[in-house]
Amino acid sequence: MDLADIDLTDLDLFGGGTPHETFRALRDRAPLFWNDESDGNKGFWSVTRYDDVAAVDKDAATFSSEQQVTLEELDEEQLLVRKSMIDTDGARHWALRKLLVREFSPRAVALYGDFLTELTGVTLDRALALGEFDFVEQISADIPIRLLARMLDVPVEDTDKLIDWGNQMIANSDPDYTDVLAGSPESEQYRNLPFRSPAALEVFEYGFRLAAQRKGGTGTDLVSKLVNTTPEDGVPLSDLDYQNYFSLLIIAGNETTRHTISHTVRALASNPQAWADLKADPSLVQNAVEEFLRWATPIGHFRRTATRDVELHGQTIREGDKVVMWFGSANFDERKFENPHVFDVHRKNVEHVSFGKGSPHFCLGNALARLEIKIVITALLERLERIELLGEPSMVRSNLVHGIKKMPVRVHFDPAYRPAGAR
Repeated sequence: MDLADIDLTDLDLFGGGTPHETFRALRDRAPLFWNDESDGNKGFWSVTRYDDVAAVDKDAATFSSEQQVTLEELDEEQLLVRKSMIDTDGARHWALRKLLVREFSPRAVALYGDFLTELTGVTLDRALALGEFDFVEQISADIPIRLLARMLDVPVEDTDKLIDWGNQMIANSDPDYTDVLAGSPESEQYRNLPFRSPAALEVFEYGFRLAAQRKGGTGTDLVSKLVNTTPEDGVPLSDLDYQNYFSLLIIAGNETTRHTISHTVRALASNPQAWADLKADPSLVQNAVEEFLRWATPIGHFRRTATRDVELHGQTIREGDKVVMWFGSANFDERKFENPHVFDVHRKNVEHVSFGKGSPHFCLGNALARLEIKIVITALLERLERIELLGEPSMVRSNLVHGIKKMPVRVHFDPAYRPAGAR
């Protein structure tokens, strides 16, 4: 492979999912790789090895999130109006994070266990009774958003539009999800919105309507916590802070868990022995969740900006340079994981970077995601003898989201478990 031909902004490269051969070449031959960009953008450095990705993610003093965490370059106005919690560092980041940190703690999340188990059972029994269906639509997109609706205390009937808004924003490079593609001339009028997505306007309106209802109340839902709590740094949430925090919840509370469940089921359907091992001993699922998260790597990359000149692999990253951490490469680095391209449900000590290992930006919802994945996969194992893929799943056209759009399946029931109405 000629390294000069590699362009990680080429979305066709990601058409079949993570381009593992490309990343292997970069890890082996150019662990710090300069990628030119078109459209006037100045290019970026890529780090692809596990240790480098983890080191960059931990060092917020040298590699800052303040200039945006995606590849898009923003001017001062855009930085001001689009800044969310993940686009901050230091004391302000912690103050914004702490607003909801208790609500996403393992102890708080555990309280949703019974609700999630019941929700999963209802969703699965309805979907599985169809026999053949799109797994993403019927199951993996449905369960996380319904739990988020519970945490936001919004009507269940709103979940379809929450899913649609999230798709339009984070998958803004996929024409199946949006009519205003990122980087298109049409997107310029939405340049001050997250992901340049007009869907953000609907999200903001929805969020402010909820805020007006909850302000001054005693609710314990996520919106009530945001609008009735002053950050510990004493700086109240502005309207901009609130709208960007709320839109982040809509995306983060749905997309990553949804795609991890989809990728996991695809892997289990393609690996009958892995399915059989988990079915024979469901206690393995608790640990296997970490392998699921490594294998799925639902977010392909995040970007940082260098705050000073720094040397890495014999090259100089200059102050102001963009530095991109490719999680989909780090989680398959042979230097860290033995046989990384083997989906191994028995793998021990899976220190993946899917949530940002050791980072100040460690995923706030990590405990919730783990619980959802565990409950869904366990419930599938209880009900099914196996899952059969009906054709190749279609992928989100993106280098940011490693997601599955559609995955047609046929289910084969365990003789000991057949819900009413199953064919």
